[in-house]
Parts: sequence; C-alpha cells; structure tokens
Amino acid sequence: MHLIVSILILAPALAAAGFLYQSIGAKRDRIRFTGEGRSIQIAPDCSLYLLEKGSAASARPTVVFEAGIAATHLNWSHIQRTIAAYTHTASYDRAGLGWSSPAITPRTPAHIATELHTLLHAAGIRPPFILVGHSFGGLVMRRYAQLFPEEVAGIVLVDPMRCEEWPPLDPAKQAVLDRGVRLAGYAVPIARLGLARLAVTSLLCGSGRSSRFLTRFSGHSGKHVLARIEDEVAKMPPETRPAIAAHWSRPGFYVGMASHIAAVPEAAREMLETEPIQSIPITLLTPGKSSPLSSEQLQQIGDQVKQVAAPASAHWIHLDEPGIVIHAIREKVLAATPHPASTAL
Repeated sequence: MHLIVSILILAPALAAAGFLYQSIGAKRDRIRFTGEGRSIQIAPDCSLYLLEKGSAASARPTVVFEAGIAATHLNWSHIQRTIAAYTHTASYDRAGLGWSSPAITPRTPAHIATELHTLLHAAGIRPPFILVGHSFGGLVMRRYAQLFPEEVAGIVLVDPMRCEEWPPLDPAKQAVLDRGVRLAGYAVPIARLGLARLAVTSLLCGSGRSSRFLTRFSGHSGKHVLARIEDEVAKMPPETRPAIAAHWSRPGFYVGMASHIAAVPEAAREMLETEPIQSIPITLLTPGKSSPLSSEQLQQIGDQVKQVAAPASAHWIHLDEPGIVIHAIREKVLAATPHPASTAL
C-alpha cells in the first residue's frame, strides 16, 4: 500500500520535472543551434529554416539540397561545406522537421516542392539551381524540376526512393508504414516528458548507457531501431551530433516524421502519374548494394539520366562515399556555368 501511495505522489512530480527539463532544453537548443541560418516566412503560419553557405555573387548556379524522409539540413553538412568553397549553396528543413514550423500541407512531393520554391524566392535566392536530393528528397527534386523546369540547370539524385517498392504498387509495405507512424506517435509523449532528450543525448553525445537502458522496455523492435540509428549516426560528422540530438528530442520531430511516413502512398501515386523530366541533365547515384535501375525506370525519370554506381555504399551514399556525390555536383555546376567563370572550379 505504501508503495502505491508513493508512486501516486511521485509520478506527477516526475512528470512535471521531465516536462520542465524538456522545455528548458528545447529553448536552449534553438538559441544554440539556429544562429548560422535564418527563418523564412512562406505563409502566415509557416516558416522554414534555411542555411546558406558560399558566395551568392558567383556566376555559378546555386546548389540546393533536399534531405531524406525524416532528415534535416544536417544530413548535408560535410558536402554543403565542401561545395560552398566554389559556389553558393542552400539547405533547409522541410515543414514539420528540424527548426521549421509544423507542416500545413500533406507531405507529398508537389506540396513540398512548391514550398521550397516559395522559400528560395522569398529568401532572394535566384535560379538557375542544381537540385540535389536523397531518397524521398529525390522525389521532391524531381517534382520541382517538373513544376519549375525553367529554374533548373541540373539534378543529382542520391539513391532516390523507388516508388514501385511502396504502396500502392507494393501493398505489403503498408504494414511497415503503419508501424512507423505508430512508433512515432508513441514517441510524442515520451519526448514531452524529456525521456527522448535523455535517451538521444546519451546515444549521440554520451556513453549510450541511458539509451540502451530505456530501449530494454521497448522490446526487439526498439533494439533494432537503436542499432540502425547507431550505425547511421556513426557516419555523420561528430560536430553535428548535438544538433541532431536536439532535433530528435522535440515532440514536433515525431509528429513531423509521422506525417511524412503516412504520406508515402500518396507521394508514390503522385510520382507514378507524372511525366518524365525533359531536357534537364540528371545524374542518378545507385548504391553498390542495390540493383541498378533498368533503362525503362531511368526513362520514367527523365530523358537525360546518367546512372552512376557507388560500389561501397548502402542507401546513404552521401555519408558512405561523399566524394562520389561531390564529384557529381561539381560536374553539374561546371556544365551550367558560363565558360569564363568555370576555369577556377
């Protein structure tokens, strides 16, 4: 009886302490990690976080980066810094992720591409653009080129999402999406109580003991997810890990993740109904651990697609073999640059 009474007394106090811990941490994170970029209003109730690097005064095109389905501008840190040495670059956080506002539209390629278009023009970033997209971000960049072809000088697709592998063409994968949405939903109250902050800070910036302890209560699925996260985060530049931990500590991150995952069938359907990109050169990077796209699949993407293998890579080519991605971007920048300005590249 005394144990039950103690729990009833302590539980609200612990919840309040966790909520306060999360609230203070979130405010500190925003101050600490957003100073390098700027927030751009694209609608009355929506602003997107934008990070620019490199000189906009160059005659060369701006390279615009689009991350994978639940990733942020941090995914491009190393490559953006490298490319910015010779041309202007822009990465950002999609609505619902990172330091951007919650999403106000469904997370489908056309909506996101339109928001990106608004962001670039509101920020005063003028075309032509070289578009670089990873995974789901590859769909967004394809859609941008279809909607605004006059602004695009070239595209680099980094293992773009293959729509035929997801619903509606592959209904068996719906269970995977449903599980992802459900797990993200479970994480929202955990993040509000500060437990996600405790776990991810331990995982990314500490010994990992706290995260492994908390994962014991989530069963086999939680351990599998933790193993995958540890594997992928290990490839990220160490200096980005505190900011990644800050993103993953926010309840809004899990809400945004759920909205992106839930939109996958509609995104796949949208892309299957679109026409191939015309007259824009595209380099498509395929992992050595995956089957290459067929000529028919390449033709569905565009009429000028060159496929390049990344032999030592899995899905995250830009982390496994960043040099291949950098080389592909440089080729596109050089091809789109007036000849007199290209000699120093």
